[in-house]
Amino acid sequence: MQDIVLVFLGALALLFISRKVAKKVGLVDKPNARKHHNGHIPLVGGVSVYLSLWIIYILQPGWLPDFTLYMACATMLIVVGVLDDKLDLPVMPRMALQALVASIMMYNGLYLYSLGNILFGYELVLGVLGYGVTLLAVVGAINAFNMVDGIDGLLGALSSVTFGALATVFWMGGNDEIALWCLCLMVACLPYILLNLGIPWGRKFKVFMGDAGSTLIGFTVIWLLIVATQGDDAVMQPVTALWLIAVPLMDMLRVMIARIRRGDSPFKPDREHLHHVLLRSQLTSRSTLLIMTSLASLLSSIGLFLNWYKVSEGIQLLLYAIIYFGMVNAMPFICKDTLYFSKNTRLNDQS
Repeated sequence: MQDIVLVFLGALALLFISRKVAKKVGLVDKPNARKHHNGHIPLVGGVSVYLSLWIIYILQPGWLPDFTLYMACATMLIVVGVLDDKLDLPVMPRMALQALVASIMMYNGLYLYSLGNILFGYELVLGVLGYGVTLLAVVGAINAFNMVDGIDGLLGALSSVTFGALATVFWMGGNDEIALWCLCLMVACLPYILLNLGIPWGRKFKVFMGDAGSTLIGFTVIWLLIVATQGDDAVMQPVTALWLIAVPLMDMLRVMIARIRRGDSPFKPDREHLHHVLLRSQLTSRSTLLIMTSLASLLSSIGLFLNWYKVSEGIQLLLYAIIYFGMVNAMPFICKDTLYFSKNTRLNDQS
């Protein structure tokens, strides 16, 4: 408990220090056509979480295996992420770095070589294909959490749900040390969530996570998911990983497929993510945050329940696919209702 309190206080102090430095060096987010916030907001949430990792290491150096390797990769990502926040780098250099980090992981034996018994009782061993799947998983997780960072509190809340679920699954699997590391990581995100939402000091101390932060969180999530699902020390079925990141992953897949069908780049920014759709349906930002966090918590809980009772992995994957396609098919109706509501609102305003 003492370690958790120290991590929280350390992360909070680092956040206040980082935001002052960010304002001096111009590491701030400015409003534009896609970003509708007011003022120049420091992009330091990711920096504070990264520095908090060192606090966790100083307090408990043995909690996370291969910490040196993890931090080497995380450091590269955070440095390039900060440069991206400052200079708005092109997509390809960032993707190249993500591929490099994935390659370093795989070279050191951390990769997806089995997808579990998803063939209804038969294990799907990937062999050499595991390297390609791992590359896609790393890039996918990083970009899923990057894309979901669209309204106040959402990235912090969804990442906290995932880290909390990972802490639970590691604890249930008897790996208390990594469970505590995940819990401390969730606590390290709390100061960012509070300041991002303006609690309790209002907008005066508001901060954003930045691409550096979303990249760090996405990478950390996929690192922990691979540790949790592969090898003799695995604590959950590989398919369970899909449930723990269900909302960011489903939303990313839906949006990227829609962009490709339109002939656009899958990485072209737009305002078609789930949080955008909910906001256009006249929900407030806080209501949207509550709905999406509740949905993520529900789906994570379902995954943990199915994993604990060892439900067939093939059935789990089928259920996951049904939920995904249900969400995709629901989007047009939500958008239609939104357009109808907006049209009638304009007509009423004109009259």
